[in-house]
Amino acid sequence: MNDEPASSTSAPGTSSDKSWLDRVLNAFSGEPKSREELLEVIQEAAAKNLVDPESLEIIQGAIDVENRQVREIQIPRSQMVVVNLDDTLQDLLPKVINSGHSRFPVIGESTDDVRGILLAKDLLPLILNGADDFSLENIIRSATIIPESKRLNILLREFRENRYHMAMVIDEYGGISGLVTIEDILEEIVGEIEDETDDDDDSALIRKVSDRDYIVRALTPVEDFNEYFNAGFDEDEFDTIGGIMMGAFGHLPKRNEVAEVSGYKFRVLFADDRQIHLLRLSVP
Repeated sequence: MNDEPASSTSAPGTSSDKSWLDRVLNAFSGEPKSREELLEVIQEAAAKNLVDPESLEIIQGAIDVENRQVREIQIPRSQMVVVNLDDTLQDLLPKVINSGHSRFPVIGESTDDVRGILLAKDLLPLILNGADDFSLENIIRSATIIPESKRLNILLREFRENRYHMAMVIDEYGGISGLVTIEDILEEIVGEIEDETDDDDDSALIRKVSDRDYIVRALTPVEDFNEYFNAGFDEDEFDTIGGIMMGAFGHLPKRNEVAEVSGYKFRVLFADDRQIHLLRLSVP
């Protein structure tokens, strides 16, 4: 057993580690701390390999959603896949199969006339057992209506507490402006969520997610991007889309920062302290 007193001289790296630990403890103490200071501590932990990049992204995403609103992530009205209240079973099945969705807004006379939500799974008993007197009105669930200004963290809590997965979004005039699902919010926290209906090619540099939206890897060569979108980005100044975005931002951007280049709107999905990794693109 060693009875010698502990040396007052710290081993290499110990002083800085203790300083970092003190900052962590202070950040989570009862003293008021800003969001920026908290993020700095977490990012410093990631730089020291105490937090892996995936965990850092999730922590940043969870903090970001607190002050973000539904209007920022909703699926716009023009891209919604809806079914009509008077649709027959034969009308419904092609829509359900081709879309790959599990929930559908059910409308009456117009898109603003939302009557409820159809769960695709509720059609299965009818398909198996037959339904001579089929009426969509008998199987739809009630629709949840929320304003565009609702904060994402509050909506996520309501999704969990009330056990529903889709909400219809209304604008200031009471018209339907879009819809939002629990998956949309979770993707803002953990990144894109793929399921069995998504493209399996993880190496794809450009992946379409809706009519006007794409997931683009920052390492996508400008030449490939131009060819895919028939765009005219300068192929001499930068080699990759990430390089073009760095030039557009003028600094290393953080998650959810947005820049528009030649009519193309890019939002940063994932970036670390060295480079941009993943972007969400909205085409004109």
